Amino acid sequence: MTPAWRHSLRAWRLQTSSPRIPKMCPFLSRAFRTSVTKLGLHTKPRMPPCDFTPEKYQSLAYERVLEIHNQHLPPTSMVYFPKPLLLHQGHMEWLFDYEGNRYLDFFSGIVTVSVGHCHPKVNAVAQKQLGRLWHTSALFFHTPIHEFAEKLSALLPEPLKVIFLVNSGSEANDLAMLMARAHSNSTDIISLRGGYHGCSPYTLGLTNVGTFRMDLPGGLGCQSTMCPDVFRGPWGGSHCRDSPVQTIRKCSCAPDCCQAKDQYIEQFKDTLNTSVAKSIAGFFAEPIQGVNGVIQYPKGFLREAFELVRERGGVCVSDEVQTGFGRLGSHFWGFQTHGILPDIVTMAKGIGNGFPMAAVATTPEIAKSLAKRLLQFNTFGGNPMACAIGSAVLEVIKEENLQENSQEVGTYMLQKFAELRDEFEIVGDVRGKGLMIGIEMVKDKVSCEPLSREEVGEIHDDCKRMGLLIGRGGIFAQTFRIAPSMCITKPDVHFAVEVFRSALIQHMERRAK
Repeated sequence: MTPAWRHSLRAWRLQTSSPRIPKMCPFLSRAFRTSVTKLGLHTKPRMPPCDFTPEKYQSLAYERVLEIHNQHLPPTSMVYFPKPLLLHQGHMEWLFDYEGNRYLDFFSGIVTVSVGHCHPKVNAVAQKQLGRLWHTSALFFHTPIHEFAEKLSALLPEPLKVIFLVNSGSEANDLAMLMARAHSNSTDIISLRGGYHGCSPYTLGLTNVGTFRMDLPGGLGCQSTMCPDVFRGPWGGSHCRDSPVQTIRKCSCAPDCCQAKDQYIEQFKDTLNTSVAKSIAGFFAEPIQGVNGVIQYPKGFLREAFELVRERGGVCVSDEVQTGFGRLGSHFWGFQTHGILPDIVTMAKGIGNGFPMAAVATTPEIAKSLAKRLLQFNTFGGNPMACAIGSAVLEVIKEENLQENSQEVGTYMLQKFAELRDEFEIVGDVRGKGLMIGIEMVKDKVSCEPLSREEVGEIHDDCKRMGLLIGRGGIFAQTFRIAPSMCITKPDVHFAVEVFRSALIQHMERRAK
């Protein structure tokens, strides 16, 4: 039976489509505000059940944690929410705070907890290795390292069969930059505006999100080029991206001929002709931009960009830190969704389900070029604990069909969030693939100006108070980022969508006062 409040929503949509009220009106009618209040729409949607009971919190008082944070942690540290969330324990897709409140984690530690918090199999493997050997180094052999390298390389196409083990995504991209320059004997590297490739002094040159830039030199020899964003950029529309959900902006592109792609490629050529040397070291790209708010490019763009880079002697790097390990559903690696083969692949985050590890995969030829220039050594890269955990994560992804789950549940969730885009004037775009989704908030669908940080923050905090944790991204912090662990279910999606809908209704009521 359809709940009464859904009839009110339907009646409101009919109202706003009548000649007396503009269809694009960004505010709720007074009659609708009254009806939703009477129907109690702001009651917290019911969470799916969870059979896990967290331990009782017995550590520092919340006020003491705040005091230590302010006195001893870096002033640049970013935290979510006006009252920062103090977490205590996790289990699969769930997190628990110090007061025992339960949250559905739909951001998974910034797209990192791939198979679930404290997954039982990963926990067991970690505990077993912890009792055997914590650490050695590349100076010695230990079988978890070799087992993991073999399992990981088996998931990559030829000739990407040489694995360098490091500790973070920034470190992986640092190493990839060195590889590109050593192999090409050139310096200039191109990356897309809006791309995020790390925060180390070297990778800051590749990262083109203003929040992470600074007025000090770093990352020399890096040039940015236009981001081919089919929603906010100058070209693109309803036929351009590889997603079950397209932007509502219309375009004249055909399924087999994307005019937007051609326009963005012309901009890429302009960068090659004006901003870099005739020979370049390489090109870095995320298959889908993560920090910039899940930005997808026109189909075919990366394939042509890779061809242009190779004509200049450069190598092509796919940054899979957020898109790899089955998250996109249709393929294990993001580059496969574009029909391309990179020369170097960098990966981190989901590789260890939250344990600090990362890797760079490349060809024997590029690996030899680096070896001629550098004795590459890493004290903690290939740590036995990390490699044992990494192997367990790969096994869980396969045994529990998590890539397939990402495809099925992710597609379902994209379509459900797209329905909210059609209901609410401030939801400008819903995009993504698998379990990597962006919801871009706007003032209205005519101007598409970003919704203010303060308003986005209010919606974000409302979701948290109802038990849903989601991320934020975009140049203007206007996009909600949704990237849960790959173990989530359709009931989890139902709860998340209802929470988000309720938060949007609450926001529209505030806005109308």
